[in-house]
Amino acid sequence: MKRVLAGLALGMLWLDGAVAADIPLKAPRIQQVYDWTGLYFGAHAGFGRGHSNAVLSDSSIATTNNSFGGPFGGLQAGYNFQLPSRIVLGVEADVSFPNYIDGNSVISTLATAKSYVVEQMDFVGSLRGRLGYAAGPWMFYATGGLAWTGERYLNTPAIGNDEKLLRMRLGWAAGGGVEYAFAPHWSLRLEYLYSQFQNAGVQFDGGAAHASTLNFQALRVGLNRKIDWPANGSPLQLASLVDPESNRWEIHGQITYLPQGYPGFRAAYSGPNSLTPAPQTQATWSNSLFLNMRLWEGGEVYYNPELLQGFGLNDTVGVAGFPNGEAQKSNFPYPHYNTSRLFLRQTFGFGGEQEELASAPYQLANKVDVSRLTIQAGKFSIVDLFDQNSYARDPRKDFMNWSIWSSGAFDYAADKLGLTYGAAAEFNQKQWALRAGYFLIDGTSNSNNFDMRVLQRGGYVAELETRYSLFSQPGKLRTIAWLNSAFSGSYRETLNNPALNLDIAQTRAGRIKYGYVFNLEQSLTDDIGLFGRWSWNDGKTEIMAFTDIDASLATGLSIKGARWGRPDDVIGIGGAINALSKDHRDFIAAGGLGVLIGDGALNYRRERILETYYAYALNKQITLTADYQLITNPAYNADRGPVSVFSGRFHGEF
Repeated sequence: MKRVLAGLALGMLWLDGAVAADIPLKAPRIQQVYDWTGLYFGAHAGFGRGHSNAVLSDSSIATTNNSFGGPFGGLQAGYNFQLPSRIVLGVEADVSFPNYIDGNSVISTLATAKSYVVEQMDFVGSLRGRLGYAAGPWMFYATGGLAWTGERYLNTPAIGNDEKLLRMRLGWAAGGGVEYAFAPHWSLRLEYLYSQFQNAGVQFDGGAAHASTLNFQALRVGLNRKIDWPANGSPLQLASLVDPESNRWEIHGQITYLPQGYPGFRAAYSGPNSLTPAPQTQATWSNSLFLNMRLWEGGEVYYNPELLQGFGLNDTVGVAGFPNGEAQKSNFPYPHYNTSRLFLRQTFGFGGEQEELASAPYQLANKVDVSRLTIQAGKFSIVDLFDQNSYARDPRKDFMNWSIWSSGAFDYAADKLGLTYGAAAEFNQKQWALRAGYFLIDGTSNSNNFDMRVLQRGGYVAELETRYSLFSQPGKLRTIAWLNSAFSGSYRETLNNPALNLDIAQTRAGRIKYGYVFNLEQSLTDDIGLFGRWSWNDGKTEIMAFTDIDASLATGLSIKGARWGRPDDVIGIGGAINALSKDHRDFIAAGGLGVLIGDGALNYRRERILETYYAYALNKQITLTADYQLITNPAYNADRGPVSVFSGRFHGEF
């Protein structure tokens, strides 16, 4: 159910034929008469809050009264039938998933001398009837029906093994909302929903018993897409149609499913952060919408909600150049909602020659001055703007390995999902561009909490992009300098004090980490491109956000399939050599743990990675990829490996 629900929305959109239309989707203005009859599907996001009374019983009793909640998002699908009286009858099913921060989904936590039990919500859904009244493009409605929720109960007993139970509980849901049709196939809604669930009780094998009550209420905003089939003609009947605002907004979306696995490999020993030598397979699944709107002249807002699910190999540890760029440093057995990007962008043109900016997930189609200043502020990833490369930049489309699609030694400020808050500016000219920005950094290494001592702590990045032509083929060279001011630990101070027992957290203080990147892309022919990256950092303090690499060299080729009659297919072949600084190397060899590595001992060699893939385009929207990676000296350890990683990838977009 998890993966099917996560992929339902975009799959239905392709079946509806919307992707066959010109992309991006544009916004015509609708006037006069509307018919709500027809199938629809969509997505929603909002804020939910629940309440629970819980009791834990073993040889003693513990009770709690707890409220929980936070951001959430999900999917819905349904059918409406509009009567001549403007009454609208409908039925809808939906499912919602909490944000990835555990505190937003923990229903209760109880402890006794013998047990420690956590009750957590994985998802909440409903099947409801709807009764509404249509007034032009508006519909006001009430709704109610069956509700359910999926929960997990985790018990960590004082003696014995951990216990886990998965349960469903039923209930009822009721609420209401208002929906506005702003385009022939699109509508926006605001909805409130209250759910009351039956009491639930579980019994663990160890003897502990847990019982609880639960209610949950949500205020959410939804976006729906009407489906032409099976209605005759347009699902929204228009008495007249004009299109004066078609360039005001765009909607894009993507799905990426990426399974990986490897056979068993040689390992003289293993540690806490080692890649297990036994055969293993895992998969990740991401689902994204990109909602972009033009606010005023030069002003734009971008919103990117996502549902993320899955696990990296070995819980995303064991290799510095990790083989799956979709495997974040958080593992989700069920989809989790995240507001991955929400930012404002303002562009100031200085006149003169103009150029076309193509529509993309983070770019509204537009004609702008070549000479311009662009300012962006909000939540996004630093590598959305910096360290770009036409041939190796997106693990959803091209290379998968962290040290090939990105600069391995670029420890850019980010949370565990690779995102941060900040502001950046770009000054663009015909032959060059200069970018700079300031971004919040983790409060501690590899965390989801940002250090709010603005300017005193943070990440500073500057990039100069130069554009040139070599033998009539275009090329770009990007030079990046970066500096992190962070609350971080020192490898050498930790090693010099045996009393710390390799606990680097005890040496944390305000420290500076800095580095640089050279990033090259060069077109060799119309169908072949060369890329290369060299990155370095000082390697004295713990990695804050990316991975355990202090120096990295990566290069490769991207080859389009025009010569064999497949112009949209791509072959990629690339490699990376990663290294550690002496302080970092000594810390890992002594048994210390990094963000991704730590075998308990170390026979140091540079980590070497070879990756090749073939991306087969079924059409303009769907691509299937086969990928192979050979990782020699995983986690810099000659006593382990090599490892052969085999991957597949399904990617769809509109």
